[in-house]
Amino acid sequence: MNENFGEDKGVETNINNNGMDIVTSHLESDGSELEPSTAPKGSLIKILTGVLLLAVLAAGAYFFLGKDTDTNVVETPEKIVRIGLSLDTLKTQRWAVERDIMTAKALEQGAVVTTLVAEGDDAKQISQIENFISQKVDVIIVVPHDTTALNAVLSRAQAAGIKVINYDRLTQGSAPDLYLSFDSVKVGEVGARYVIDAIPDTIAVPDVAYLGGSSNDNNAHLVKSGVMSVLEPLVASGTINLVYNEFTTEWSPDVAYKNLKAFLDNDGHVDAVVTASDALAYGAIQALAEHDLAGKVPVSGQDGELQAMQRMLKGTQTVSAYKPGRLLAEKAVAEALLFASGQPAEVNATTNNGFMDVPSYLIDPIAVTVANIDSTVIADGTYTRSQIYVTE
Repeated sequence: MNENFGEDKGVETNINNNGMDIVTSHLESDGSELEPSTAPKGSLIKILTGVLLLAVLAAGAYFFLGKDTDTNVVETPEKIVRIGLSLDTLKTQRWAVERDIMTAKALEQGAVVTTLVAEGDDAKQISQIENFISQKVDVIIVVPHDTTALNAVLSRAQAAGIKVINYDRLTQGSAPDLYLSFDSVKVGEVGARYVIDAIPDTIAVPDVAYLGGSSNDNNAHLVKSGVMSVLEPLVASGTINLVYNEFTTEWSPDVAYKNLKAFLDNDGHVDAVVTASDALAYGAIQALAEHDLAGKVPVSGQDGELQAMQRMLKGTQTVSAYKPGRLLAEKAVAEALLFASGQPAEVNATTNNGFMDVPSYLIDPIAVTVANIDSTVIADGTYTRSQIYVTE
């Protein structure tokens, strides 16, 4: 029932300047080594070739000019930028995809990304960030499991001269150097508007359910504010009834399924379901199916997951607020490199986290429906036609 994905523990790519070794390995969350990585070999070869070439040129200049010469013929290679990526989980499809994009983009730029995954364990995520501090990485990009649990350790990282980027989830009561995300309020607006518009006109006052994300994630609250900016005026005018409105523990599709199933089993009625993610949409649709409502009730989600595209073709999901992960992942690497070089971040907004207005860069989501799958997620290379248009 749980629409989860495989637990890929992470990727570490290390470049040792002293020995000029390049080591790429998958890591367990504690840092132990697994099988060789599938990181792009061409990029590694280019980096290795460049480093070795500089070493050879330096050696040649030494013997040709003599060790006492004060002529600076060859400069030593610049310091490799090291980025620590701290992920809450890899059980949601997007995090593994965006991790891989960051890793590849960093390699293209001569930087390296080390990824550690906490799988929903706050103590483990704190320990992993402590690990990054001890490694003296240049920048930490963090997707927090809990929005307040990491405040102390992230402050310690900043005190050690490490820049902190909140990635898609904003920590509360802390002072991150940058927040990178999609506009979560607009995500909520997209889902609510498309679902309301899809309700048949024959239903005079439709019953609408909202299944929110995890209450310990600030994004869930931002999405809900967007949803309610659409629904509450309709409730106030008597245009709709909001019959269910609850957060969902850990964004779990199993919990979403059980909660909506319990509501329907107890004579609850819905004409439309707005959810905060495609995973929650999956759980909701399973509950609807057991009451012969799947495909009859419009359902929204977010993230643009592959299974959501396939459900649109089946007619069981109406819309997904698609957040092109490549844009955000590549932006994260670009911002990390700016920080590492001593330059300020590029921002287009601020976001208040209860402590300060955090410098932010926000990207608008895209509403994907069955009508524009080809011109959105396929056109930008997120999925191929053969992945989406599968036959049973």
